[in-house]
Amino acid sequence: MNKLHLFDKIISPLVTEKSTNLSEQNKIVFKVPNGSNKKNLKSNIEKIFKVNVTKINIINKKSRIKLTRGKKNKVSGYKKAIITLKKGQSIDLTTGI
Repeated sequence: MNKLHLFDKIISPLVTEKSTNLSEQNKIVFKVPNGSNKKNLKSNIEKIFKVNVTKINIINKKSRIKLTRGKKNKVSGYKKAIITLKKGQSIDLTTGI
């Protein structure tokens, strides 16, 4: 596999208050494509970042309607993956992918 194919399985890291708190428990949150699954994610993350993945949880965020200044706007849904790393390992998200 070439590097471009590996990076296609990760859209971006999600940096929120909740995901920052999860980083203390060796967990990292990524936004992933809708067609991705746990097996592919595990192998790709282990190859890209050279870490050991112990567990992966995948969550589908559904699209919804949001009112903005009295107008209805559609907020698109996405899929996110919470990746638990082996104790003592971490991924530095500030370096970029």
